[in-house]
Amino acid sequence: MVRLMNVYTISAFAALGGMLFGYDISSMAAVIDTDQYKSFYGNPLGTRQGGITSALAAGSLVGALSSSFLGDHLSRKVSIQLGLVFWCIGASLQAGSNGVPMLIAGRVIAGLCIGLTSSLVPIYQAEIAPRKIRGRVVSLQQFAVTWGIMIQYFVQYGCSFLPSQAAFRLPWALQVVPAIVLFVGLFWFPKSPRWLASKDRWDEALHVLAVLRTPHGDINDPLVLAEYKEIEDQIRLEREEESNSLRELFGNKMRKRVLLGMAIQGWSQLVGVNVLLYYVVYILDSAGITNTLLASSIQYIINMVMTIPSILWTDRWGRRPALLLGALSIALWLFLIGGLLARFGEPNPVPNQPYTWVINGHPSVTRSIQAFSYLVVASFAVSWGPVSWIYPPEIISLRIRAKAVAIATATNWAFNFALGLAVPPLLRAIQWRVFFIFGSFNVAAFIHVWIAAPETKQRTLEEMDEIFQHGEPLWRSFTGVRKTDRLDRLAQDIEMGTLKIHQSVQVEIYDFTLR
Repeated sequence: MVRLMNVYTISAFAALGGMLFGYDISSMAAVIDTDQYKSFYGNPLGTRQGGITSALAAGSLVGALSSSFLGDHLSRKVSIQLGLVFWCIGASLQAGSNGVPMLIAGRVIAGLCIGLTSSLVPIYQAEIAPRKIRGRVVSLQQFAVTWGIMIQYFVQYGCSFLPSQAAFRLPWALQVVPAIVLFVGLFWFPKSPRWLASKDRWDEALHVLAVLRTPHGDINDPLVLAEYKEIEDQIRLEREEESNSLRELFGNKMRKRVLLGMAIQGWSQLVGVNVLLYYVVYILDSAGITNTLLASSIQYIINMVMTIPSILWTDRWGRRPALLLGALSIALWLFLIGGLLARFGEPNPVPNQPYTWVINGHPSVTRSIQAFSYLVVASFAVSWGPVSWIYPPEIISLRIRAKAVAIATATNWAFNFALGLAVPPLLRAIQWRVFFIFGSFNVAAFIHVWIAAPETKQRTLEEMDEIFQHGEPLWRSFTGVRKTDRLDRLAQDIEMGTLKIHQSVQVEIYDFTLR
């Protein structure tokens, strides 16, 4: 019988926070081309529509920056619950909005939740996961995002046939359902063992580790005690340094890691996939696709399906190869889209449209652009999508993890806001050149990852200092997994009795609901 309280079920449930982000992406993508939305909100174009779309990213930026303080003081779990309250308020305001200002206000408030959850859910998942499946566990965040995108899109697509304002109000209102489920369910789940240890709640930390790592919560299991020992040593080392955590963010020891986490999150936006996720109906419509809503749905299915290989194998093939190959492949497809639009497109003869460049009378080119758009999303889903959430939480030490990940995630949302605001007017102003810009960003991302990002697969969070301070060029990846690593050696020493762990924990059943 499979235990319900294990790393996979806890992480999958927590990933519902990512599903909310997905809901928002497709709630805009599916609605902006409907007559009901255009009629009620005055057919917003260019900067006006960009402002509506990017409002959530503005709130998310604030939420992400707040997550560092809240995550350290209230715990990762309680802070996520707080964010869910903001989501319900924001979704309610959107569903009941009487115009663009109220719609924007609702999206900003909902964004506070997305900022908190997008920062803290990957941290929570990384801190409860064993090192050998940490990538798989944190990838569940991106998988949930893709499910949220797909579910909300089809809900929105079905509601688009409603003749009234319910076409957009009903789907926005339904967004509160998963938030309520996650808020209630988290009461039964544990706090992060590493957060508990940082608060000197050592007994609870060991109990949680035992429950997460062994079938019967055995606190005397050698591997459990070895991981406990690593956490204990890391926290003691960090405290002995007596450094201010805010100053430490950009000190000599951590600066490269913090900047690398920020860069990975920034590149995940600049690779250009959100252009397709938010505004795919504009792009497909300008390419000559007739039923853009139906064609867009295929993209969201591909996005979900292609995340599965990364979940299954990212801990085997590593972070670096995924990021490098992903950047090259996305660049190729974007350059091809831009080239086809430049070669076969022409100015749009219809005024007051979201796009000013169209393809007419070239069905093979239209189908090719549609296919390349799908390949962009597929390439992102198997690479940058999940890995950009895995990498920042695992490369930062516990002392400043919440603050560093908050800054990295805030970088994500800053670029998300800028792109959400800028892309609609750019599509009208520079047309096909947009795709060459984002293709070039992918080339730059490839170069940066090649020279700056080491491999981190199957290493414990406490081993990251060793990885970043080994003295070799960072681009020399740790490609192999050692047969005996530090955690295994600690477990062997404990099992043989050569290393003693001093703790006063009594063997008992741990009740998460009491914490």
